[in-house]
Amino acid sequence: MRKISMIVLLLSSVVVSACSHKINNSDNYSISDMGRVSTVMRGKIIDIRAVNVNGSNSGLGAGAGMVAGGAAGSAIGGGTRSNIIGAVGGALVGGIAGATAEQSATSGTAYEFLIDQENGQTISVVQSNEQNLQVGEKVMIVRSDKARVIRDNTRKAE
Repeated sequence: MRKISMIVLLLSSVVVSACSHKINNSDNYSISDMGRVSTVMRGKIIDIRAVNVNGSNSGLGAGAGMVAGGAAGSAIGGGTRSNIIGAVGGALVGGIAGATAEQSATSGTAYEFLIDQENGQTISVVQSNEQNLQVGEKVMIVRSDKARVIRDNTRKAE
């Protein structure tokens, strides 16, 4: 029983760590971003608004929850039939719980930045706002496969 509890605890921690991530953050880069060339455009923030980010349902949370629930349910005891019924029931409950945990861990609030670029185009970028960017602030838009808005420290605000 203690071994099953340890397996369930381990799988639960894997689910939580795999599902948790920061919403597009201008300060965090992945290892695959290293050495990647990005284009940069300057602009000025003309509006900012808070937006809700819906969480993901990749199946990772549900899958890990099913495994953990099935393992825990199979430890009910009382014979083979009870173990099978417990495993199936545990897998169902664990799958639902895992999917809910993933949805919750990947949801949150972000900000939509409307930016007038130097080339005359207006764009929208959704990301977090750890830099506390404000309307009227000069920024740089860094583009690769995603766009990031960062404070333009290369020139003074007007």
